Amino acid sequence: MKIIIGLGNPGDNYSLTKHNAGFWVIDSLVKQCSLKYKNGKGDFIYAKNQKCIFVKPTTFVNNSGLAIKQILNYYDKFDVEDLMVVYDDIDIDLGKIRFKAEGSDGGHNGLKSIIYHLETECFDRLKIGIATSLKMRPSENYVLKPFPSKYNKLINEVVLSASDGINYYLENGIVETMNKFN
Repeated sequence: MKIIIGLGNPGDNYSLTKHNAGFWVIDSLVKQCSLKYKNGKGDFIYAKNQKCIFVKPTTFVNNSGLAIKQILNYYDKFDVEDLMVVYDDIDIDLGKIRFKAEGSDGGHNGLKSIIYHLETECFDRLKIGIATSLKMRPSENYVLKPFPSKYNKLINEVVLSASDGINYYLENGIVETMNKFN
C-alpha cells in the first residue's frame, strides 16, 4: 500500500492557483475511485481504498513536512519509501509531468519542508509542470496566481495524465513508471 500526497495550499482563495497542482491530481484520483475525504489525525485530510491512501495536507505548502510527518506517525506501518509526493514544478513546461525516485528539493519550499522533517530525500515524486510563457519571476508570485483560462484544456489533460501515471505507478512501481511517462 502507498500513500499518495498532493501538495497545495488550503482554502478557496488558493484552490485555482498553480501551487495547488498536487491537490488537483489527488482530487482527480479520489473522484475516479468514488471516495470521500475524511479528517486525519493531524494536519491533513485523506481518502483510502485497498491500494493506497490519498492525502491533502491542510498546512500551507511551505509547511508540508509537518503534515507528512504526522501521517507517518499515525500510520506507523508505513515508511518514507511508501510515499509519493505530487507537486508543481516551475522548471517544467505546463502539460508535462516527471516521475522521480528521489533527489533534492530543487528549490521547492514544500519539498524542503518534507526533506527537513523526514530527514531524507528518498521518496518518490511526481512533478507537475507549470511553466508558461507568462512572467514567472518572482516565482512566489507566479505560483500563487491562477492560470489564465486559455490554459484550462491543457490543465485538465495534464491532471488526467498524472492520474493515469499514478495508477500505473501503483501497479508497476517507480522505475517502470519513469520509463513509460518521463
